[in-house]
Amino acid sequence: MEMFAQFSVEGQRMYGMLHTPDGSATGQQAPPQGWPSVVIVHGFTGDKVSSHRLLVLLARRLTAAGIAALRFDCRGSGESQGDFSEMTVGREVQDVEAAFDYVRHQPGLDPERVMLLGYSMGGLVSALAAEKVRPHRFALWSPALPELWLRHLRGGLLPPVISDYGGWPLGRAFLQEVVQTRPLEAAARWGGVAHVFHGDRDQTCPVEWGVRYAEALRCDATAIPGAGHTYDSLEQIEMLQRETVRFLRGG
Repeated sequence: MEMFAQFSVEGQRMYGMLHTPDGSATGQQAPPQGWPSVVIVHGFTGDKVSSHRLLVLLARRLTAAGIAALRFDCRGSGESQGDFSEMTVGREVQDVEAAFDYVRHQPGLDPERVMLLGYSMGGLVSALAAEKVRPHRFALWSPALPELWLRHLRGGLLPPVISDYGGWPLGRAFLQEVVQTRPLEAAARWGGVAHVFHGDRDQTCPVEWGVRYAEALRCDATAIPGAGHTYDSLEQIEMLQRETVRFLRGG
């Protein structure tokens, strides 16, 4: 079953889609305590659909495996309220906290088994949020590090209040904050069950970044052969989705 989701932070409404398993269609019986679930966090300039509909396909595959999924647009992205110029890592951490609170209050879902998956910058945000939301399991897809945005600081100087990032109004506050975040340190403090997935030909977030996250989380990592940042072949997408679902199911 798929239903529209909405929740708010500081008066700004966020919109998403909540996917829940249909036991009658899959032949699975809902656990007494409710279905497990995963909150999915999109990347920089991304949304709850993502390239090649990656997040839609993942959510539907999860429900077929008996796991509910919430994919949503952070404030200023996709269909959610707010302006992209206001977006910061700190605000997106708040968005993740609100998403977890929403899922934990949904009937039929187990509030103790809410997992977290972050893609690209969503991985960086999720690493910072994990300490607060305490996910049951934690998965990262091609996680970003602050170094990704250092090139936008000309000679170490911050750009104007709003700069044109390929048609996106990028706020100075975002750049000022993101380069000071310490997602690897946050990941190291978390200490729960985690797994990192990364394309071995990623030119946006090098695979070495995924290795660094795995080392910080003290967890295994899976390299997707030949894959770049957006997983641009059916074979790569199939492997990414299959192995992610396997991990989130506890396999």
